[in-house]
Amino acid sequence: MNIKHTDWALEHLEDHLQAAVDLELWTIPFYMSAMYSIKDRESDAYQLIRTIINQEMLHLQCAANIANAYGFSPKITPPVYQGTKIPHLNFKLDPSEKTEPYMPYTAEIGPLDLKHINGMCLVELPEFDPPPLEILLESLINEYSTIGAFYDALRFGASLLKGHIKGGVRQVDYFSAFYRNMPNMTVTESGGAGFDQISLLIDLITDQGEGQCKKDPTVPSVFQNTADDTEPSEDHFVKFNQIKDAGGPDGCKLPETFSTKPVSEYTPEDIQLQNILVKQFGQLTQLLESLFRGENPDNFFPVMASVGGALRNCWEHGVTPKFSETNQH
Repeated sequence: MNIKHTDWALEHLEDHLQAAVDLELWTIPFYMSAMYSIKDRESDAYQLIRTIINQEMLHLQCAANIANAYGFSPKITPPVYQGTKIPHLNFKLDPSEKTEPYMPYTAEIGPLDLKHINGMCLVELPEFDPPPLEILLESLINEYSTIGAFYDALRFGASLLKGHIKGGVRQVDYFSAFYRNMPNMTVTESGGAGFDQISLLIDLITDQGEGQCKKDPTVPSVFQNTADDTEPSEDHFVKFNQIKDAGGPDGCKLPETFSTKPVSEYTPEDIQLQNILVKQFGQLTQLLESLFRGENPDNFFPVMASVGGALRNCWEHGVTPKFSETNQH
């Protein structure tokens, strides 16, 4: 098959780079909400989800660094959580026998229960059959069967357009101290050498998330957290399945979570708790966008901590968290 650079225009790659940022960002509030709903912070489930959230923050950084290497600064906007819609993923494209164990699921914000842990497992579902070259060539589409299939397409487009890579542009690195075996968390080179660095970052995202080779699901040592992960060799899919399996077939053995009220019973104080979270998360997304534009906001970490506190405060008062005015639950 004769492949030409014109098959992927830079604007098509930029669409995929923005989609990567959107997808990685989407996971963070979804996972955080489930984690903070757990009463016992020492529980295995809480600790496992914590390690995954930290890596999703790393994946967001990686996606933004890749985008900036192509001269594209991604937008960071609060995600929407409604029904069963997860950005850029369509599980109907997967073999039904692979998705059936994780049905039913939800993509709405809520506590750690069976539907939410099923949703988490589906987000990290492994790519069982890499898409054929023809699909990659024509992958100017909005939905993929798995995160792995999505990143296959992104890597393919990035390889065709590697001549546009410029190293050292608005690169961010907050995680090197946690990954002593990782050569580089940023794109410092241009052209082909830069693409090799980008390909390594894509491998990090997919190996930590779904695992690239399920014959040996262990996360390669180069991508393992060397500082504070309770199970650094396990990928996200394996960790979420550990939580699901420990919870039993009906989820009744999952950790105890805070009880919630129906929306009709919310007091003005309850609504204010939601509004505080919406405001603080909005501030966080603005700070992330400025961070990935090469700025250095000095209040990033205090705001990040305040989002966690606001989340916990919602749950402790029986209020389902909300991250934007368009969120549904």
